[in-house]
Amino acid sequence: MDKWVCVVCGWVYDPEIGDPDNGVEVGTPWEKVPEEWVCPLCFVGKDQFEKVE
Repeated sequence: MDKWVCVVCGWVYDPEIGDPDNGVEVGTPWEKVPEEWVCPLCFVGKDQFEKVE
């Protein structure tokens, strides 16, 4: 699964880890992360993330 990085703070969303503290279960692909979810470090939205190549 693809990882996504926050362009503001550099936090990486890894589907194998998810973000359980903020309601995103382990194994959740980026496409299934809720649109209202925000970066746990800097609180920007999903539109501020880029796929890690």
